Amino acid sequence: MKRPLKPEEREIWSMVAATVHPLTGRSAPKPARPQTLDPAARIDPATLKPKPRKPRTELGDIEPNRKHRIAKEREEIGGRIDLHGLTQDRARTALEAFLARAWNDGWRAVLVITGKGVQGDGVLKKRAPDWLGAAHLSHIVAGISEAHRRHGGEGALYVALKRKPRG
Repeated sequence: MKRPLKPEEREIWSMVAATVHPLTGRSAPKPARPQTLDPAARIDPATLKPKPRKPRTELGDIEPNRKHRIAKEREEIGGRIDLHGLTQDRARTALEAFLARAWNDGWRAVLVITGKGVQGDGVLKKRAPDWLGAAHLSHIVAGISEAHRRHGGEGALYVALKRKPRG
């Protein structure tokens, strides 16, 4: 859906349009009418309030092109962590420490192996995306996606890491 032009954009456009001449045999376009506000129109103050930001509860997928590069190993998978056999608490602690080290080392993508669970409903498989989407990791984790079959498929996740700031 297109948004309407702002008054300053409309003004700039009218200056540009004034310098353009129609091709031979074509008529000139009609000039844009400036929009004026009706002084009788009331603005609802509720529409002017900024919407409160929701806390980060869900992490988005990795961009499709980047996921493809990681899956094809054109973008290096900097490290791997296998969480098989760990309790939830130990797995979360190990995962967070691993991500911090990977980010500090400048890695851009890592593989987190959670396993599928007995019937494909493993606890670590379900919980890992929530852990990765935690607010305290938002400066490290850019996105997650299910891994390609050769990297573990449903039982593993690609985790894209943000660049470490220079300085």
